[in-house]
Formats: sequence, C-alpha cells, structure tokens
Amino acid sequence: MRVERLVPLALPRGQKLQCELCRGPAGLRCGACCVTYYCEVEHQKADWDSIHEKICQLLIPLRTPLPFYNSDKERNHGLEQQLSREKHLVELTHRVAQKFLFEGKHKEAIPAALHSLRFSIHIYGLNSVELVPPYLILAEASIGLGHLTQAEEYLSQAQWTVLKTSHCSDAIQSKLHRNLGLLYAAKGNFEESLYHLANDIYFASCAFGTNNISSSGGYYHMANVFFRQNKMDIADSLYSEATDIWHSYFSGLIDVQLQTIMSPSEIDILCLPALRFHSMELNTIFIPSADESQQAEASQILNAILDIREHASRQQPMKTGKVVHALAMLHYLILDIPKAHELAMKALLIISYLQKQDSAEAIQQLINLIKSKPFYAK
Repeated sequence: MRVERLVPLALPRGQKLQCELCRGPAGLRCGACCVTYYCEVEHQKADWDSIHEKICQLLIPLRTPLPFYNSDKERNHGLEQQLSREKHLVELTHRVAQKFLFEGKHKEAIPAALHSLRFSIHIYGLNSVELVPPYLILAEASIGLGHLTQAEEYLSQAQWTVLKTSHCSDAIQSKLHRNLGLLYAAKGNFEESLYHLANDIYFASCAFGTNNISSSGGYYHMANVFFRQNKMDIADSLYSEATDIWHSYFSGLIDVQLQTIMSPSEIDILCLPALRFHSMELNTIFIPSADESQQAEASQILNAILDIREHASRQQPMKTGKVVHALAMLHYLILDIPKAHELAMKALLIISYLQKQDSAEAIQQLINLIKSKPFYAK
C-alpha cells in the first residue's frame, strides 16, 4: 500500500474530496487504486485493515468515468455490469463486517459496514429495507465499543425503515430484535433485552425453521443475560440449547460426508485403510467459504460456552464434552486438522469416563476421519 499526498492545484475547480471513513475533507490518496481518499493516515490504515485491501482494485471501474458507448444497447450493458459490481461489493463488505463482529473485532467491522451501507444507498435509495443489515452491523459494532448513543442512532434508522416497509422479512426482524436485545443488555435493562431476544428467536424460527443455527445466537445472548442476573439454571439450559443446535448441525455435515465416502462394504468406520483410500475425496470445506461469518459465529458461541462450562463451580462433564465435540467437528470441517484432533481427543477423554457409548462412537468416527486426512500429523 502506498500513500500519496494530493496536489490541490491539479484538481478540477470546485471538486471536493471526502475521507472514505469520516467524510471530512481529504488530503491523502490510496496509491494503489488512486480513487479513494482519506483525511489522515490513521483513517487510511483503518480502512485498509478492515476492507480496502480486499476491494481496492474493485473500486476503480466504479469510480472512474464510464467509457463512450456507440449504442444504447452497449450503454445499458455497461450500466448493468456496474450495478452487478456494486451488488457484489455490498455482499462482500457485509460479509467481512459480519465476520469481524463474530470475532469480537468491533473497530475493524465499522469501515466494512460503512462501505456496505453506502453502496446499498447508491443502489437502493435512502428508504430501502436493504439498508437495514448494514445499519444493524454498525449498531452492534458500536455496542461492542461501548458507543451506545451511536448504536441507538443506527438502530433508530433500522427500526424506522422496518416500520415503513409493509413486507419486511422475518430474517430482518430477527436481526433487528437481536441488536435491540444487545443494546438493552448493555444498558442494564435486562427485562427489555430478554423481550427482544425472545422475538429474535421467534422470527429466526419463522424464517429458517425451529432449532436452525440462525436462532443459536438468540439463545446464547439470552443465556448471557440470565448469567449476568445470576440465574444459573436458566442460563445453563439456554447455553445447552445453543450448543445442541450447532452440535446437531455439524453432526449432520459429518454424516453426509461419511455417507458420501463410504460404500456399503465399508460401513465399518473403524476400517482406516478404506478411509485412507478415499482420503482425496475428503479435501473439501463443508462450510462454504462464503459463510466465513457463520464459522466465526459458531466459534465465538461455542468457545464462550466452553469457557463458562470449564470454570463453573458445578462441573457437568456431559455438557462440556458436547461443546468440545462440536468444536472438534467445526475445526475438522474447516480443515484445521491439528486443532480438530486435539479437541476430539479431549472430548473422547471426557465422554469415556461417563460410559456414554453412542457419544463415544460418534467422537471415534470423527477421530478416524481426522486420521484419514493426507496432511494429518500424528
């Protein structure tokens, strides 16, 4: 990345340059794309670390004049291509911002979310429901940074947009209520927080079905509220619900993989030579790369629950083992094989003391799959 100072005399008369982040007067330019401007090096670095590195070259065709077209057909085709590029950037910036949120990197999420919001405004207009997702990310990032007033402003914008939309999807309603729940929890208004988080779970269930992974966050955040109120039995039950959702989801992916690679004569999962014979068929990521934010959410929720389980005054080995097993499956599915093996062995050790045959067999199947990987390190 190179930073170049602008030469004011070289600018067209009356042209004003705005900082990509704060929209204040800009005096620096990205030397890589030459179409993005900043007020100071700190803002450029923040934007680069968040999203600009990924979209730097993608911005050039959007921020340079359209070429001369010989016909209306060519012009319309050019405009369609530009719109397609902008929509791609909306999705990309939103996905990156969401991933940062789940990783707890609230500051890094903001520049990416601002890009998503601005591209959405340009495509859909100021009153479109498509603006709600970036508003919600900006609100959640602001909550994470302790900027509650700013978060309220973003949520007010999102709420107003939803109220004006006659057919707002259940998925959007779910995300809105989750952020309202997080805001009220941060303000210490637990009753209002639980109301909104319950609505989050309801709308997520309507949109995606009961016990879908989209509702796991609602259960997890509700558990955190009860945990803060020292209502441990309720919190424990909700943490278990969130764990069960992810455990069931990952188990389904593992089962699909086992059915795909095993022939009827190879049903015995303990037959490692057969698994190694099919090992090249295992080198795929079963959580699509487009869902990196989903991976980050699962990791955030399960690791937090594991930490709570391991530090609880009353140990519950079965529940702890289930969290560890879910994390082992997650790391296997994203091909983090050494970590997957470490967690799977830990889960097997916990479960073996409880003499739970079904759970132990499922973990052993996972361990055998891990060992079948060509790059498995013994």
